[in-house]
Amino acid sequence: MSVQEINKHTVLPPIISRSDKEFLESMQRYIITETERVGCNEEGPADEYYIIYRNVFDKVIEYVTAYKCILTSIKKEYDAFIETLKKDRRTTVFLHRRLKVLAAEPMALVYHRKRIIQLEAKMRIIENNSSKIQSQIDKVKELRAEYDTSKIKYTFVRDPSKPIPGMTLQESVNLDALTKYMKHLEDKYSEIKQDMLIKYVPAQKKADLDEEMIALLKRRDIAENLNRVLQFRFNELLALGEYETAAYFAANSPRRILGNIGTMNKLKAVGKLKGKPLPLLIFFEALFVTSHAFRHPIAADLTLEGIKCGLSEKRLDLVINWVTQERLTFCEEAGDVICDYGEQDTYNRAKCLALAQIIYSACGLHKKVLLSLCRQGQIYGAMEYIHQYKYFTFDDLIQVITLCPQPELIQCLTKEWNGKPPLLSFGLAILHLFSVDMKKVGIKLLQEVNKGGKDAVKHLVLDDPFCSLEKWQKMADICLQNGFERLSNDIITILRSQAGVIEILEDDTINLMEHVFW
Repeated sequence: MSVQEINKHTVLPPIISRSDKEFLESMQRYIITETERVGCNEEGPADEYYIIYRNVFDKVIEYVTAYKCILTSIKKEYDAFIETLKKDRRTTVFLHRRLKVLAAEPMALVYHRKRIIQLEAKMRIIENNSSKIQSQIDKVKELRAEYDTSKIKYTFVRDPSKPIPGMTLQESVNLDALTKYMKHLEDKYSEIKQDMLIKYVPAQKKADLDEEMIALLKRRDIAENLNRVLQFRFNELLALGEYETAAYFAANSPRRILGNIGTMNKLKAVGKLKGKPLPLLIFFEALFVTSHAFRHPIAADLTLEGIKCGLSEKRLDLVINWVTQERLTFCEEAGDVICDYGEQDTYNRAKCLALAQIIYSACGLHKKVLLSLCRQGQIYGAMEYIHQYKYFTFDDLIQVITLCPQPELIQCLTKEWNGKPPLLSFGLAILHLFSVDMKKVGIKLLQEVNKGGKDAVKHLVLDDPFCSLEKWQKMADICLQNGFERLSNDIITILRSQAGVIEILEDDTINLMEHVFW
């Protein structure tokens, strides 16, 4: 077969094995994926672009083992060429920047020289002003020296021929007007003298105050720095979960810096830990125990929260210890919280009332102190307290017997006490009890009076300056309605026996003012 005949046949493409095909496809995918990931394109010679194809070249060399030597040599030459291009590019960039710097140096030199001229002119102006001020200071010093050496005493002499300022000629020769004007000047002099004592202070005192302020500011800065350090240490312990250690650390911090509401809220947020004591209770216990070591007592808001925490954990023993230490600042709310706890825990009710009494007494709440004594059954102590502190009005005592309706208390208030007249009217007290739905207490008191007979009733009616006859008449009606007929008759008999007293019936038309006209 000739050559022409061979050329007439179609040349078949080389047959590629399956492994070669998969390798080429994987290389193509690698190039596309990496190019998209780094954001390169074929238009720019980016470094990432060279790195991608260099890696592909290395993989091809490893795959084609037959041509490994020649391909390695080719790759080496290409790498050397590319490195040379990079080096030339870095050199070009450096030279370009250097050229820009050299081009800007003449302009910077011009600006610097101009600035030097401006500063020299400003310095000359400042020197001239300084010399003028110094000359004025020297003149003042010379005048001061002359004054000190000559001991010149300037006296103010008013020309008697000139009129007095603020007065007319007629007033200046009037003795009364002159006396009045002199009084005005004396008052003005006294006012100026008083202002000198109040509104002005010596220069030395001002200097002392400035030094004291500087010292206080230094102390404040030291305290703030210490506060930041302690706060960081406390927060670190909380972050590590050392809640018990953090509570002790905060309670025993220097100057009680961490003993505040902010620290309390952080420990309260921790809550209860299983199998461990409450961190907040540990904080308050350590804080109150060390209260004697500090000059100022613990604040009222912190004291209240501590008492609430102790009671919520059923630790009345701790609250008793804290209250009796007397290094806390009490408030009315603290006493109310303890009273409310006593109403729930009836076994410790007496202890709670005694603690509340201490707090109320420290706060000057006399009505609540009296009410606490009465609720404890200390009637004689309550009576002594009433006579010792004469702050109680009629309405206060009525409120006390309303809140604590004890027959023994009402009897003591409506009778003489150590030679002193009764504080309440028996009749008004009974009428009040019936008006506020405390009928049982009122009936019990009426039974006691009924046992005493007519003499006891007479003593109550005649020695009661507060209850009017009309009120006693109403009292008799109440006794009759509740089965105390004899007591009602005794009251009416005593009322009728009083001079000038007559019984007025409902249908009686007698003129009440008739005796005035006769």
